Amino acid sequence: MEKQCYFCTSNIKSVDHKDVESLKRFLDPQFRIVPKRRSGLCSLHQRNLARAVKRARVMAMLPFVVR
Repeated sequence: MEKQCYFCTSNIKSVDHKDVESLKRFLDPQFRIVPKRRSGLCSLHQRNLARAVKRARVMAMLPFVVR
């Protein structure tokens, strides 16, 4: 059974870097971005997610690492 893309099934047009709670769903406990095979996202949304997480990190909404 293949996982369905969260953003496609929820009919979300774009991944917003300011929506930190939805971004945290696709991060592991060390705040690394989970791979596509584990997150179940389509290629388009996986790329958009990575871009949004990186922007949120630069804007200090998400940490780069957890110590």
